[in-house]
Amino acid sequence: MISDKQRARLAGLSFLAVIGFGVFAEFYVRQQIYVFNDPAATANNIAEYSSLYTLGIVSDLMMALAYFLFPLILHPLFLSVNKNLLRLMILSVSVAVTILCLNSINQIAALEMVNGSDYLGALSADQRDGWSTFFLKLHGKGYKIAQIFYGLYLLPLGYLIYKSGRIPKIIGVFLMLGFVGDFIDYFWYFLFPDFDSILLANITLPADLGEFSLCLWLLVMGIRPPKTVEAVS
Repeated sequence: MISDKQRARLAGLSFLAVIGFGVFAEFYVRQQIYVFNDPAATANNIAEYSSLYTLGIVSDLMMALAYFLFPLILHPLFLSVNKNLLRLMILSVSVAVTILCLNSINQIAALEMVNGSDYLGALSADQRDGWSTFFLKLHGKGYKIAQIFYGLYLLPLGYLIYKSGRIPKIIGVFLMLGFVGDFIDYFWYFLFPDFDSILLANITLPADLGEFSLCLWLLVMGIRPPKTVEAVS
């Protein structure tokens, strides 16, 4: 039987893995591989750095696994607050993880196109390059679809933190604001893709601050003891 602080730190490690694997896959791999509006250069990068590209896919899947474990590890700490919200948090993460895992097929398809396997012989090199970039763009849109659910989980998590008093309330506030920001960003991405705004470009900042702060607090401080109700004479 592990203590609450040990459980909290284990949850913190799980979320640190989410951040680490996600940052590596997105910024170290995809940002270097993908060349905007240049399918040939993008396909060439995938072919030249195929090991790195494959490592990015594996990193994405490891991120999804760590993200799936995070609420399962964390939820016993908030059982006394609201069980229905805990169920919503776990369900939201489960749906998001399912979408993220299925979305990885688009990255694998892009790699298959570049490899030029025998069954793709009917396609020219330019066509394969174009299809490869097409699948990478689908992957980006798949991430935004998953955002519906990895944005939704922030609301119950933030509320549970705010009501429990076991983690600073300000972190819960940032997470609930992050839920609003993620949903605004989702609608903006699909409905108004050509509309530029500094405010909208940074609309997910509360979610980032909340999640980074939560991860750091769990790792360093663990969790406070649960509130006790004192008898008043």
